[in-house]
Amino acid sequence: MRLKLFCKYSVIAGTLIIWIIKFALRPYIHFTQPTKYLLGIAPNLLGSFLLPLGCYWLLGKYINLHADKQLRWFCVVCFGLLVINELLQLIPVFGRTFDYSDIAASAVGLASAYFLCSKYLFRKLATYP
Repeated sequence: MRLKLFCKYSVIAGTLIIWIIKFALRPYIHFTQPTKYLLGIAPNLLGSFLLPLGCYWLLGKYINLHADKQLRWFCVVCFGLLVINELLQLIPVFGRTFDYSDIAASAVGLASAYFLCSKYLFRKLATYP
């Protein structure tokens, strides 16, 4: 499977999973505490993991994520923007809740995406036609 097509399907499937968690599971089904915590951080974890894949799919013409340095900078900038997004939730006008666990989940998601993409995905799969 071509890399761009793989990234496209991964981002679409991940987005559907995030929507199912946010709009179907969490509001209507009540879970016990470990599962409730994991479902609380899952959208941040999955969303931050999908950022490099989505960038490669949508902005592959403009940003070369095959270069390790650019992929690293992309992940650092994305993490900074995710932290700013989480800090903006401290403003009461938005009606959202600030959570350190969301920042940690975003960091884990971006770090794992960086290692997967830099070591395997963008190097090995990019060589296939």
